[in-house]
Amino acid sequence: MATTSTSRTGRPRSTAADAAILEATRAALVELGWSKLTLGDVAARAGVAKTTLYRRWAGKNELVVDAVAALFDELDLPDRGSLAADVEGVVLQFAALLQRPETKTALMALIAESTTDDGLRTRVRASIVDRQKRLVLEGRARAQGRGELPAESDPEAAARTADLIFDVIAGAVVHRALVSAEPVDRDWAQRFAALLLNGLAAAATP
Repeated sequence: MATTSTSRTGRPRSTAADAAILEATRAALVELGWSKLTLGDVAARAGVAKTTLYRRWAGKNELVVDAVAALFDELDLPDRGSLAADVEGVVLQFAALLQRPETKTALMALIAESTTDDGLRTRVRASIVDRQKRLVLEGRARAQGRGELPAESDPEAAARTADLIFDVIAGAVVHRALVSAEPVDRDWAQRFAALLLNGLAAAATP
């Protein structure tokens, strides 16, 4: 006979319901904006009871962060054969994600709200920023395996380097795509990867 854990009460969460709720949250943000978005509206759009949302999320902040985090979890880093190609690929993939209306609207709303809400800023960092640093760790380990980067013996120094790499890539792409509203095309991605890997001298190369 199948056994169930005595530590869990109630019905198990439905992944389909969760996905519908997160999608409805993103759609409501695009249509209504942060200030007018309510959990009641999200529940109606997702076709679930409002109590379903409250059982899963404490409030709007938590719900919106999870809705955005689900989008960023779509990012991956397939092996493209070299570190430069890996960087170019993830830059283009990230930029394409930022061009989607639901990503752009939700991310900008979170950034604006988190400037005055320390709890929200902490949740954004834990659920989105720190989670996506996996791409840096994966790419660096792959490059070390190819012999493109030296192995690192100091874990703390390696973690600081990973943080810096993530900040440089994410900051550059977000600024280019959302602040400057300039295209992040293959040419830009290649020049950016060259600058990141080879330093300032690469920027002067025609």
